Amino acid sequence: MKQYLLSIYQPDGDPPAPDDLAAIMRDVDAWDSELKAAGAWVFTGRLHPADTATVVRPKDGELLLTDGPYTEGKEHIGGFVVIQAPDLDAALEWARKAGLATTLPIEVRPLQD
Repeated sequence: MKQYLLSIYQPDGDPPAPDDLAAIMRDVDAWDSELKAAGAWVFTGRLHPADTATVVRPKDGELLLTDGPYTEGKEHIGGFVVIQAPDLDAALEWARKAGLATTLPIEVRPLQD
């Protein structure tokens, strides 16, 4: 089976209100359980906010370090899931379910063999 990266984009700023977040997390937990029961889960990573990032950039034979995300934006990758699926259509279906659970945009990209 191929592996796919599901990148979860979330807006910068405060999280949803506690009641809203509890409902979202309930749906995310259900999606996660379904993903694992189907044998499609490989691993998951949650990221700290984008402003905790450090960018390492080669320049003139040196390495320049800068604080903050690589690109400015109003949303950044907040977490990711690596799944295995037989094809892109199956990966997109898992992403659709993740989008419904999280209410956030999900980017799907195949990993190279």
